[in-house]
Amino acid sequence: MADFDLVVIGAGPGGYVAAIRAAQLGLNTAIIERDAVGGVCLNWGCIPSKSLLRNAQVLNTVKNAKAFGIQYDNLSIDFNSAIDRSRQVVSRLTTGVEYLLKKNSVELIKGNAVLEDSRTISIAESNRSLTTDNVIIATGARQRSLPSMPIDHETVITSKDALNLRNLPEKIVIIGAGATGVEFSHIYNSYGVEVVLIELMDRIVPNEDEEISAELQKSFNDKGIQSIIGASVESIETYMGQATVNIQSETGTSSINCDKVLVAVGVQANTDGIGLENTGVVTDKGFISVGPNMETNVTGIYAIGDVTGQMLLAHVASAQAVTAAEYIGGLNPPHLDYGLMPKAIYCEPQIASFGLTETQANDQGISIKIGKFPFAASGKAIALAETDGLIKLIVDDEIGEIIGAHMIGSEVTELLGELSMVRLLEGTSTELGWLVHPHPTISETLKEAALDTFGEAIHI
Repeated sequence: MADFDLVVIGAGPGGYVAAIRAAQLGLNTAIIERDAVGGVCLNWGCIPSKSLLRNAQVLNTVKNAKAFGIQYDNLSIDFNSAIDRSRQVVSRLTTGVEYLLKKNSVELIKGNAVLEDSRTISIAESNRSLTTDNVIIATGARQRSLPSMPIDHETVITSKDALNLRNLPEKIVIIGAGATGVEFSHIYNSYGVEVVLIELMDRIVPNEDEEISAELQKSFNDKGIQSIIGASVESIETYMGQATVNIQSETGTSSINCDKVLVAVGVQANTDGIGLENTGVVTDKGFISVGPNMETNVTGIYAIGDVTGQMLLAHVASAQAVTAAEYIGGLNPPHLDYGLMPKAIYCEPQIASFGLTETQANDQGISIKIGKFPFAASGKAIALAETDGLIKLIVDDEIGEIIGAHMIGSEVTELLGELSMVRLLEGTSTELGWLVHPHPTISETLKEAALDTFGEAIHI
């Protein structure tokens, strides 16, 4: 008889959710973590970065206080306090996760897990060997080191380094204009740092709808964030705490001098050092291949989260975790639809989306209707002095189903829940347009955008 029904390797937002759900289903469960529970997301990603973004939001409100009839003298800004607050938030949440594991009778084992075979796991730190009927690998991913962008963690840094960087640089180059890149661009710009954002693709946030990218680009330009698109980094030279970033673009080669370089491109799966080669588990470009129930090609071994390379998002890892745990527990969980997974970016203005972009829908030959509504026409947005942004809905022309939603504006990430529920219940833009929304709220923009798909929006 095995020691455990299930052992989870890695206690991030995938791992700890899987362990708790498995325990709820009556499985004797252990979880192994070599670092702090909560993984990168809670300790060095989602949570501390959102804490810093909140600090930036408060700072920007204060700096614009004159528009609200509030004036002050001798404003003092302490970035160290912002870092301290972010670490306090992290500490509170990691303590909470440990409590939840204990509450659900999940054994937490500290150390490095190594698979000796598909059913045996060793932990060198405690000189311990476990047997288990099932394994869930939830080891996540880490920053990839690229030859042209060698990371020294001092001058050339990762997002993890940035979350513990207490001395603000005068000028920073951020490489990669995805979610991480634009969020840190906003944070540093808010604190008065000169920011240069470099993106290989032809627009920032290139995975979002083109109109959303253009709207964010306009906002960044207005704030003084310089964006260089369609540019590749050829090399980075460092000397005495300074850096020179050499880039190649359509206009030729150029160099940018700065104090820090934040590399926010590319990750690799944490599959090395865990004994994966002892199991026969198949990988693809380093990521573990999984089926609809998170199963690998080896019976009894599952993988969830960033290590699968499916979608590098904490809520996706948590959803995969529930799927895997319930499947192991004998249930029949619904398969996840990654095309409809919500995505959120927390720069200012925020970006939120799911489903197909306008270009993707056209490329697939889908006949669509588009509904839009600008924040500039929203009473609540005007009252908040947050009028940048728009709602854009992509609707199937035949049945009215919302197949894509793309939003940019203040707190639009909070609107994803309503749209996701409409989509889950197979609602249409007609029903979203019928639904009475409270006034004045930002949520009214959803109703107006839905009505606009029929040319029936009232307030624009």
